[in-house]
Amino acid sequence: MNILGLACFYHDSAACLLQDGKIIGAVEEERFTRKKHDSSFPINSINWCLKAADIKPKDLDYVVFYDKPFIKFERILETYLMYAPSGVRQFIQAIPLWLKQKLWIPDIIRKELDFEGEILFSEHHRSHAASAFYPSPFKEAAFLTIDGVGEWETTSFGVGKENDLELNYYLKFPHSLGLLYSAFTYYAGFKVNSGEYKLMGLAPYGEPKYSGLILDNLIDLKKDGSFKLDMKYFGFCNGVKMTNWRFERLFGGPPRKPETGIREKDMDIAASIQKVTEEIMLRMASYVHEVTKQNNLCLAGGVALNCVGNGRILRESPFKEIWIQPASGDAGGALGAAFWVWHKYLGNKREPDKNSGRQDNSLFGPSYSDNEIESFLKKAGASYKKLPFSEIPEVVSGLIIQGKIIGWFQGRLEFGPRGLGARSIIGDARNPDMQLKLNLKIKYRESFRPFAPTVLNDKASEWFELGIESPYMLLAASLRSDKRIENKSLSEGLRGLDKMKVIRSLIPAVTHVDYSARIQTIKKEDNPLYYDTINQFYRKTGCPVIINTSFNIRGEPLVCSPEDAFRCFMRTEMDNLVMGRFLLDKKEQEAVNNGENRQEAFEPD
Repeated sequence: MNILGLACFYHDSAACLLQDGKIIGAVEEERFTRKKHDSSFPINSINWCLKAADIKPKDLDYVVFYDKPFIKFERILETYLMYAPSGVRQFIQAIPLWLKQKLWIPDIIRKELDFEGEILFSEHHRSHAASAFYPSPFKEAAFLTIDGVGEWETTSFGVGKENDLELNYYLKFPHSLGLLYSAFTYYAGFKVNSGEYKLMGLAPYGEPKYSGLILDNLIDLKKDGSFKLDMKYFGFCNGVKMTNWRFERLFGGPPRKPETGIREKDMDIAASIQKVTEEIMLRMASYVHEVTKQNNLCLAGGVALNCVGNGRILRESPFKEIWIQPASGDAGGALGAAFWVWHKYLGNKREPDKNSGRQDNSLFGPSYSDNEIESFLKKAGASYKKLPFSEIPEVVSGLIIQGKIIGWFQGRLEFGPRGLGARSIIGDARNPDMQLKLNLKIKYRESFRPFAPTVLNDKASEWFELGIESPYMLLAASLRSDKRIENKSLSEGLRGLDKMKVIRSLIPAVTHVDYSARIQTIKKEDNPLYYDTINQFYRKTGCPVIINTSFNIRGEPLVCSPEDAFRCFMRTEMDNLVMGRFLLDKKEQEAVNNGENRQEAFEPD
């Protein structure tokens, strides 16, 4: 039984193939087209999934789309009529794309795939819920999905038991936590549907001075976490901007212009909306527990990528365990839709793996053999050494200790926004210069952006206040007090980005200014080579933590192929690249003189 799940035409297009209920492949279209957040029909992702399963389109039993376009179009029409004639320009711009493309999903699928089988449609939040519950390690659990908007729904919750999934409670558009957070992302000068991570990372530098203003004016928040937005402050229903002049008057000025300096006000804005978001998430989670009486909670939807909020749910909500879909955004909807068909529509039994679920470390994308890698390296004229796999942990751990920054390219590509040890850039978390160097000379992004640690799973609780595994980098937790370096004389009086100047811990490169970290735990069975490399570093240094950031630069997707990795390596100040068994030293490569190694070559987020 072959089931192809699709998500596209909004942002983060993706395809997922299930074969007899097992994930054969799942990958975002951006990985192939190199267009970040690519929304186009995911033909490259589909073709790769079919190739991975060694099947043709005619072998597919079902193709399922992750939402219902006609209901979404109904929402757009009704919203326009509610605000008309305001918003007519936006409406006129949107209609041709709907009439040409978004309303004709079955025709596009049949044409692109030459497919004559059955095409099904899930609902947007049902796809999110299925992506949260079905791959989870729980036999039964509550689920909570929070995002911008699907068809009409912006938040939903219910219960999953074995192969059954019931959504019973919703919040509906325009009252959306995701859109509220995106409005502040826009106001702080970052790109919507891309810069929300930046807003979350900026929050600890500021003070939540505006949280009361938000709660008093923008949102009517109830005890159960439900709320209504005061729409007179927002522009996303009838304009091209997220906020309007009333919003600007309330917060004392226009939005920050993108790519300009970050002000103390922007930091306080970020801290304020982050505090409000966490409070809403906590209230929602507590109410879900009260209604469902479940001990386990599964999370999905774009807001579930807010690792700080997730960490607070873990620590402060009544739930005993939580599990978060690593591809929580729209891309994960392709996976959820396919699982919904397999378990709910077709009634197939579900047997969760109570140890790790069915997500398999979320390594579901393309991999490349040593022959393929070496063939590319020869064609590129690269200088390299071929190592036995057994020597890679020893060699790479030594390079990390020397302060080298290393591109790490191994095995299958990650599904979701994080590099989890297959397409990663790694370095020494003990090095106080590493965060600034990675941001400015490798990633070409804002200096304040924090980096995540990967820590050996059995050592995580010795370094972080974290009681469960965190394999997908979706939980933030505080560094333990004995690993901190307290220096009040240096810290007092520092404001804003000056807080970065203080060394706060034994692993300063991954310790945020509030002593938190977005943690990835690693077990040997999840990724043996990556684990062995960190373990070798631990044996040499006594530190079981390294820095891990996704293998890409600002404005580009995670690298997919050896060509992508080599190009990124050559265009940045990385020291070494490890692809499969091949080690490259930047000093031994010919200089790239075509201008592509300049920061100006990259598009801003």
